[in-house]
Amino acid sequence: MSFCLIILAGGNSHRFRSNIGKPYQKIAGKSLIEINLSKATRFKQIKKFILVYNKKDLKRVKSLKLKNVKLVAGGKNRQQSTYNALKYLSSQKGISKVLIHDVARPNFSTKLLKAILRNIRNHRAVVPKLEVQDAIKQIIDSSNEEYIVGKKRDNLFLTQTPQAFNLKEIYYLHKTNFSKYKDDDISLYMDLNKVKFINGEKNNFKITDKLDFENLRNIYKSKQSVGIGFDVHRLVPKRKLYLAGLNIKSKLGTLGHSDGDPILHAITDSILGACKMGDIGQLFSDKSKKFKNIRSTVLLKKVVDKTKSNGYFINNIDLNIITQTPKIKYLKNKMIDSIAKLCEISKDQINIKGKTTEKLGVIGKEKAIACEVICSVIKYD
Repeated sequence: MSFCLIILAGGNSHRFRSNIGKPYQKIAGKSLIEINLSKATRFKQIKKFILVYNKKDLKRVKSLKLKNVKLVAGGKNRQQSTYNALKYLSSQKGISKVLIHDVARPNFSTKLLKAILRNIRNHRAVVPKLEVQDAIKQIIDSSNEEYIVGKKRDNLFLTQTPQAFNLKEIYYLHKTNFSKYKDDDISLYMDLNKVKFINGEKNNFKITDKLDFENLRNIYKSKQSVGIGFDVHRLVPKRKLYLAGLNIKSKLGTLGHSDGDPILHAITDSILGACKMGDIGQLFSDKSKKFKNIRSTVLLKKVVDKTKSNGYFINNIDLNIITQTPKIKYLKNKMIDSIAKLCEISKDQINIKGKTTEKLGVIGKEKAIACEVICSVIKYD
């Protein structure tokens, strides 16, 4: 059973009141689009991804450089945007089930998504819902007099996304029953016996205005953790000098079991510490021949991939590079570019400071280079 996830991001974000639409608002350098995708890509059952975008946002979409995501232009409303994606998907092979999700709900848990995927095996549609807990009132206008009456909550509930469907069925309903569409795709089902409602999540709220976005930001702040990394390597003749993944011209290079890059080693340890995943020596032992002379870029990429699979993304990295030579200020921008690419974050999430020891000690005598790093990460699930 193969799934496609459709993320709906084709709205105008009028109520958000910002020049930058909701889908492109960022937390820790990640847009709401990327946060949604980062959770869903952890599920192997989901083989395809479609992002429905607003045509006016095409440049913003392309700037995200999303991998393995099909872009589909949205329509005038949610129903038309969904239909555009389903129409494209109906011409593709190998997909039998579809998940339809609002980009403005990035805080669903992987536990919820797992439950949706499990339940759709035996049902035609699966929808998360929440019971209404607040008192419900309705204004009645009768004979030019308005008054308020209470409404029973017994038959009222709230629906959330992602919602799961049989692809052929939901596509058929969009084509033939679109006039019945109200708010979301489950409204097209006249026979609710076909639908499996499961418990939704209070934290899976919809980002409508800036207050909602601040609430989401505060949730992620509460899931932030910090790690420290440190590394030092001798400088010796007849070795290459690698710093931040860059091959630096130098008469001296760093001595190490791998390529001896103290900056990437310190970054790697700081990330591992923040994610509570041990240290670089545990993962890449200097007793192992397979890591002999290996590039530190390879090791860091492995750790970054592991952090993502464990539900973390990097918030920021702050570095002190301690060396008498070379002068870091001439290399800083290239180093930031390299680290940003390796860690899959933006350059403005990285800060580098070059330090010397005022010619004191082995570093001051140009016999070693050291680096210390503090990294913060956010667990998004």
